[in-house]
Amino acid sequence: MESLPFIIYIVLGVTGFAAGLVDSIAGGGGIISLPVLLSVGIPPHLALGTNKLQGSFGTLTSSLNYSRKGLVAVKETFQGIFFTASGALIGTVTIQHIPADFLEQVIPPLLMLVFLYMLLSPKMGEKDGIARMPEGLFYGMVGLFLGFYDGFFGPGAGAFWMIALVLLLGMNLKKATAHTKVMNFTSNMTSLIIFIIGNNVLFAAGIVMGLGQVLGAFTGSNLVVIKKIVFVRVCFLTVVALTILNLLIGGQLSF
Repeated sequence: MESLPFIIYIVLGVTGFAAGLVDSIAGGGGIISLPVLLSVGIPPHLALGTNKLQGSFGTLTSSLNYSRKGLVAVKETFQGIFFTASGALIGTVTIQHIPADFLEQVIPPLLMLVFLYMLLSPKMGEKDGIARMPEGLFYGMVGLFLGFYDGFFGPGAGAFWMIALVLLLGMNLKKATAHTKVMNFTSNMTSLIIFIIGNNVLFAAGIVMGLGQVLGAFTGSNLVVIKKIVFVRVCFLTVVALTILNLLIGGQLSF
């Protein structure tokens, strides 16, 4: 594909900032980034690969900032990283051969359940709770499954991670957000490698958006640290609602 006009790179940089800001707080940055990539004329397969590249900048920035602020210890997430990467690898390879039509119909109702559960449980995630399963088992099961899902389809992966971390490991929403970004970065990078091998990444566009992602993710992750849990909760519910809406009107985003 030929180089894009200079003005398009400016638009992509601003888009990356907005996507990084939203994604670092509540996930769902793909709601912003992927439609813009498609709207400037980038073919779907290249848009998906480029979206993974630019998203990796943001999730890495968020993960490092959350680690620096004490919300996540990356060295304690190695099990999750391993199983998430394994699942994402299988999912990304599988999607090349199997249609995702079934998931397009199943995921909106599941996200609606997540949305309603959070909406009707106003105290959930305010404080650390009781873990309902061992950490090793959690990452072995949930990490493998959600890694596969993110590599195979993607929309709402961050929401599913956050609700699982809160309900099954007893994390508060701030900690869950931080751990979600580590897992999102893992699955993003794994999928990105497959897209690069398939020559489905526009590096110039992805890097420009990635620089915007770094600024947006740094800003958003700092907001999570200094704001109260209710801020994260409202952002989370808003992003989940928009994700459901996007899927219902026929969008196919990869977060």
